[in-house]
Amino acid sequence: MAIAVTADGYREILGLWAGDGGEGAKFWQQVLTDLRNRGVRDVLMLVCDGLSALPDAVANVWPQTVVQRCVVHLIRQSLRYSSRRDWPEVAADLKPVYTAVNEAQARERLDEFDAKWGHKYGSIATVWQRAWSEFVPFLAFPDAIREVVYTTNSIESLNARYRRAATACGHFPNEQAALKRIYLATLALDPSGRGRKRWNNKWKAALNEFDQLFDGRLTAGRV
Repeated sequence: MAIAVTADGYREILGLWAGDGGEGAKFWQQVLTDLRNRGVRDVLMLVCDGLSALPDAVANVWPQTVVQRCVVHLIRQSLRYSSRRDWPEVAADLKPVYTAVNEAQARERLDEFDAKWGHKYGSIATVWQRAWSEFVPFLAFPDAIREVVYTTNSIESLNARYRRAATACGHFPNEQAALKRIYLATLALDPSGRGRKRWNNKWKAALNEFDQLFDGRLTAGRV
């Protein structure tokens, strides 16, 4: 499932795809090509959760798109390597990394984190180092943009709803029946429209920053 924030600042579910359990380059190429053929002309930033084949597929379809790793997922992945009793302190010590003013400062904060925790949880710094090239893009942006692109939580929230909707049915006779159930769950997400309006108000500051930093591509997307 793909969610977009449009040039007018509204969140839209662009599509639902049923896969076979694999998320390779061919699968993502088909998904993104489908979106482009249906009218998605440009994507400023794409936020994802460590999907190794997705950045290359994005570069083939929209070469100018900035791929950003979801920071919340990086934190969750880090906590998997630590004892539960250390979670609050580990999370607090990681915060200076993703709130740094720039990449150089973020690297310094990560080195400090590793100096403190590396002897006990050496894999945590490695998680961030492996994702570094896709983690740092948003550090070059102002707070208004950072606030709305550092996480894919909106997708995770939808996935939780979809799982509940699917589980309530027990099983499905075929893939099409399952997609219909998910589609109906999508229609029931925000019947009043109030949630959509609240998000749009939050997005206004980011809209202005995006249009300036991406050379008017956002304004062009409204035409």
